[in-house]
Amino acid sequence: MAATGSGPAVFGEVMEGTAVGIVAFETELGRCAVRWTEHGIRSVLLPGRIAESAPSMADTADLPAFVRQAMAGMTAVLAGDATDLRDIPLDRPDVDEFRRAVYAATREIPTGTTWTYGDVARAMGLGRRDGARDVGAALARNPTPIIVPCHRVVGANGKLTGFSAPGGLDTKRRMLELEGTPGYGQRVLFG
Repeated sequence: MAATGSGPAVFGEVMEGTAVGIVAFETELGRCAVRWTEHGIRSVLLPGRIAESAPSMADTADLPAFVRQAMAGMTAVLAGDATDLRDIPLDRPDVDEFRRAVYAATREIPTGTTWTYGDVARAMGLGRRDGARDVGAALARNPTPIIVPCHRVVGANGKLTGFSAPGGLDTKRRMLELEGTPGYGQRVLFG
């Protein structure tokens, strides 16, 4: 199915009666892709089989402005730029209110920094212990990594935990390294 003004290489899926576009783009992490509807970004695909097979566009002029903004912003973040992605609209009709609140709190984490799961829970007004577990469960189902920077959330001891995207913790570490987050990817003098 082709949407008005868009070529069939970009629009091709229909979910819940809504046309969903997909386009791939290159980043320092590798080839990523973004799915969107007229309402906002539906999902972000990190490097992997699906992103590799997604169509790319040489001319992005036909894409909605928010899709171009999302692609440029994610590319910049993964190149170490402190680009703010909080104003990119998201379209997540299947995400419950609790997960929306977790994702909103996670979007407040600045580029190049990390928070613990307990920090996110505290930012939401939840108790640290149970809240941290609930935050972790919600982030494990995050459909829009990078825009909702779940890779910036670490364990209470600062260790990398729980990352369900392709490549697992290696991808999470690489994303933090690309952002220039202290403690990830820098050479250690003694140790």
